[in-house]
Amino acid sequence: MISKKQRRVKIHDKIRSKIFGTNEKPRMSIFRSNKQIYVQLIDDLSGTTLVAASSADVKDKLTKTEMSSLVGKNIAKKAVEKGISNVVFDRGGFLYHGRVKALADAAREGGLNF
Repeated sequence: MISKKQRRVKIHDKIRSKIFGTNEKPRMSIFRSNKQIYVQLIDDLSGTTLVAASSADVKDKLTKTEMSSLVGKNIAKKAVEKGISNVVFDRGGFLYHGRVKALADAAREGGLNF
């Protein structure tokens, strides 16, 4: 029997074999834990993180979905300040609904294209 984590890692490996980020179009990588959500824009060619944001920075009492939306807005704002507008979306093996979808929609509203 395959565990939930093994299943997610297997899906993520398949996704990562097809996509990669460059300095002009970085990879927007999402990681979702039980309590937090993290997102970073990564240049895979040089192996560096260009911009990062997480719900751990948010001090307000919000639901997890509302926090995800706030993180999406934060990452979009930071990326636009650095001159990044196009990204490759990497959902990290997580299903595209709930917190992941909320983060992606907020990032799109903030000015990121993917």
